[in-house]
Amino acid sequence: MAVLLKGPTGCGKTRFVSHMAWRLGLPVHTVACHDDLTSSDLVGRYLIKGRETVWMDGPLTTAVRGGGICYLDEVVEARKDTTVILHPLSDDRRILSVEKTGEELHAPDNFMLVISYNPGYQHILKDLKPSTRQRFISLEFDYPPEEMESEIVAREGGLDSDLAGRLVRAGRRMRKLVDSGLESPPGTRLLVHAAALVNKGLSPEEAFEAAVVRPVTDDPELHKAMMDILNASF
Repeated sequence: MAVLLKGPTGCGKTRFVSHMAWRLGLPVHTVACHDDLTSSDLVGRYLIKGRETVWMDGPLTTAVRGGGICYLDEVVEARKDTTVILHPLSDDRRILSVEKTGEELHAPDNFMLVISYNPGYQHILKDLKPSTRQRFISLEFDYPPEEMESEIVAREGGLDSDLAGRLVRAGRRMRKLVDSGLESPPGTRLLVHAAALVNKGLSPEEAFEAAVVRPVTDDPELHKAMMDILNASF
């Protein structure tokens, strides 16, 4: 199966993959995609070991050989000539050609290819090829409902439900600042980080500024607006 996860940063896409791997009893091979990612980084390469040249499988090949989930995080950051190698694996052929070793590997039933990206960061020069997108089933992610998000922050951050609820309400109000130029609104992950700092003894204001506000903006006006929202919540 080939699955595409779409949703904003920090909404739980990677956590979902980890949870499903645990539920299915499968290993996860995670790749953080970037501009310099090559097909060899995924498939494998020959390396010099002592006086010998040995083949080393990449994470994609390892997952195909032994089964498991190969997870490509923020796949649009990878070059399009790199992601093309996913095509035979993500359609009905389910094969991976390892040209350097002359192998053609057939993916077992317990192999799954999962890719993710944030549509909010789409750019005309950074988007998935239609021929790639159409090979995947797509799941849309968003931030959890307020009550559920409060429960997550309370449990993950070690706070009581009242304080966690206030942090979440402040964070949800800050997300509306995207209309004022905030490019990356605070996700659930950042709220959990702030809650963990409060649990360690920081004040909500100190924790939120360090874990939420400063990581998402350097703009003085947005910084002030976010802190004003926080102060109004406490």
